[in-house]
Amino acid sequence: MTVKLGLTGSIGMGKSTTAQMFRDLGIPVWDADAAVHRLYSAGGAAVAPLSGLVPAAVVEGEVDRTILKTEIKKDPELLNRIEKIVHPLVAEDRKSFLEAHQAAGLVVLDIPLLFETGGEGMVDAVVVVSTDEAEQRRRVLDRPGMTAEQFETILARQIPDAAKRARADHVIRTDTLEDARTGVADIVSKYSGDTNA
Repeated sequence: MTVKLGLTGSIGMGKSTTAQMFRDLGIPVWDADAAVHRLYSAGGAAVAPLSGLVPAAVVEGEVDRTILKTEIKKDPELLNRIEKIVHPLVAEDRKSFLEAHQAAGLVVLDIPLLFETGGEGMVDAVVVVSTDEAEQRRRVLDRPGMTAEQFETILARQIPDAAKRARADHVIRTDTLEDARTGVADIVSKYSGDTNA
């Protein structure tokens, strides 16, 4: 049986870097953000239904996320209607990934808003990546175009780091790359052993 690990963490905690460390050890990783990107790209399954809902947001056959965000600001109800289209498509993408990796003993589902969307029920264990607040802020504000105001807005939509850690089965500290690598290796070792039981 395949063990499904949910990987999550607040912005700037090092989740993408940690996900890559799982990949480097040969563990298949499904990335929720990448799935949305595929759905929004030319030929993606979300393009046609969203062009009907928000025509301005489809440019040259692709969904423009910046325009989409602007339209949502104008009409907050729009977000719910978009999610009703996109969430089932994301779920279908995830299902296809799991079917393709049935033979793997361990897979990772990289889902930024795992707790916020109630996604912990579909995984066997939850891994939260974490670092201290000062390091988190430094990493996020180093991103091109990021402002302190944007950072606070994003944080306000996410469950606080301490609450995530309290609900996690495993916490990977990402203060240094070495800390993160050690945490990933320990978890892979634990579950790779479990899958043979």
